[in-house]
Amino acid sequence: MTALTPLGLPNRPVAGRPAHLTRRAKAAIVVQFILNEGADVPLSDLPDEAQEALTMELGAMRYVDRTTLDAVIDEFTEELEAVGLSFPGDMAGALDRLEGRISAHTARRLRKEAGVRQRGDPWDRIGEQSVERLIEFVTSESIEIAAVLMSKINVTKAAQVLGRLPGPLARRITYAVSKTQRITPEAVDRIGLALASQIDAAPARAFTGAPEERIGAILNYSADRTREDVLEGLEQTDAPFAEAVRKAIFTFANIPERISAADLPRICRDVDNETLIIALAGSRTEELKIAADYILDSLSARMAGALREEIADRAAPKAKDVEAAHREVVDTIRGLVNSGEIKLVEPESEDA
Repeated sequence: MTALTPLGLPNRPVAGRPAHLTRRAKAAIVVQFILNEGADVPLSDLPDEAQEALTMELGAMRYVDRTTLDAVIDEFTEELEAVGLSFPGDMAGALDRLEGRISAHTARRLRKEAGVRQRGDPWDRIGEQSVERLIEFVTSESIEIAAVLMSKINVTKAAQVLGRLPGPLARRITYAVSKTQRITPEAVDRIGLALASQIDAAPARAFTGAPEERIGAILNYSADRTREDVLEGLEQTDAPFAEAVRKAIFTFANIPERISAADLPRICRDVDNETLIIALAGSRTEELKIAADYILDSLSARMAGALREEIADRAAPKAKDVEAAHREVVDTIRGLVNSGEIKLVEPESEDA
């Protein structure tokens, strides 16, 4: 009589497939084999029920012989080779697979209707929110939830949030953090999902930039007289907004306060020499003359001297040519800022 293995298979070479094994047992064998080979198996991606069943199966098994192992691996390999195309299997997986390929509006609506979480850990998405948005969460939720949120986000951002809270609220939240030691991972995950759902529920914004940034960008390319007229009107209507717009504007006259002297030689190399001469020669008003002198003083003595000689030898350029030259210098600066080669100096507030 043929001896049997602990799994009930004949203890001899088997032709064909190990028919006496359940698919769960075969899966356990394959997983154990892969783990023995040192490879990583992303079992956490499986549903909780499948993870539990697989763990129980691995705990119940003891050993299989070489023939059984070979037969299971051969069957597993055949099934893999027979697969022509695989799909995510659920709505969450489908949405993850299509991320960036369908509109954000459609993705949000489908996630809301299907009740599936966003991609990955919800706390990653929460941590990416602005300090202002995090303050909204902290001040609108219970102290306990606020304490969990402060414990999960980046410590630098948490410090910024804490520093902008009223003193009594900040003290209550920091004390509540000391009481979070026994909270379970499941509870933290549920809190994260609830907060992330509020992010999804927020209506999509048509404009990504703040209003003052959009107005500032428009005024950057407006004529000087138009720009000053608009700003004067804004100051009469809404002085704080007008101040925010002024900070968002960057013109030729702002170069001394927004550009480091060390960056000006790099900027001037990228500006056409004729354009630079017109920009400097046409800077006749007090503000523009300060900017022109700042540029020349930041260059090498040889280069500054050559530019001064060129300026002295020519007639005053036309106003429209000067504005065009100023705009080209500003465009060059913005291009270098966008590429990360230089940085704008942040303007100081009036309070500072």
